[in-house]
Amino acid sequence: MIPAVLQFPIIDPIIFSIGPIALRWYGFMYLIGFVFAILIANKAADKSNGLWTRDQVSDLLFYGFLGVILGGRVGYVLFYNFDYFLTDPLYLFKIWTGGMSFHGGLLGVLTAIAYFAFKEKKTFFQVGDFVAPLVPLGLGAGRVGNFINAELWGRETDVPWAMVFPTDNLQLARHPSQLYEFFLEGVVLFAIIYLLNKKPRPSGFISGVFLAGYGAFRMFIEFFREPDAHLGFIFSFVSMGQILSMPMVIAGVALMHWSLTRPKQEETVAKKKNKKRA
Repeated sequence: MIPAVLQFPIIDPIIFSIGPIALRWYGFMYLIGFVFAILIANKAADKSNGLWTRDQVSDLLFYGFLGVILGGRVGYVLFYNFDYFLTDPLYLFKIWTGGMSFHGGLLGVLTAIAYFAFKEKKTFFQVGDFVAPLVPLGLGAGRVGNFINAELWGRETDVPWAMVFPTDNLQLARHPSQLYEFFLEGVVLFAIIYLLNKKPRPSGFISGVFLAGYGAFRMFIEFFREPDAHLGFIFSFVSMGQILSMPMVIAGVALMHWSLTRPKQEETVAKKKNKKRA
């Protein structure tokens, strides 16, 4: 018996076009994520008692945007298409052919955070904790764009919500893994960070939550997502996405532990100094 599958909602990837200029759903979804980031960041700046200004928010988001684009492209080429890059180094600049990596984009954003923190005389984690709540909604919007483009689909399955994607040459019923990522990496991760961020947290804690949360969700979803065709599985059933996400989980947990224990350590050191003075 052939399992029933859901009908993939065919959507024109182009919303509208005027001559050679076209607005695509994929870019529009990222624009939505960027707008939400601006609104949330400006609201946080207004409530920061002067620690942040809207001008700083504009500069930070600009540097972050550059970090996402440049880091995402370089990361994709080095992590997923390095052999091809060796044969054609100009491939790095052929952005119109597609290909962006979240993990590369993350490294780009971390670089942007470091530069902004130095420029504005803020600590790295002060900026990182400010940025962390802004990221999940952008990630979620991007995954909706992937779904509309019928790309980055999941592995073959017989679950009732399986879909046959028009871009799949094999026409197999697959997990709509883009929607899994939208829900976990976008909605759930944002909710977790938002709730935890409602109360003051030690420096670095929210950054750690983001790293560990995204890494854990991504590693889980990779069990349902089809690996890149030219890479396949790296080790048995382990994908490149899982390999790149594991350090995020480790770093995030370590950062949260450091953040929570540092005040106690500082208090202990202060008490020892006071005893010596006495």
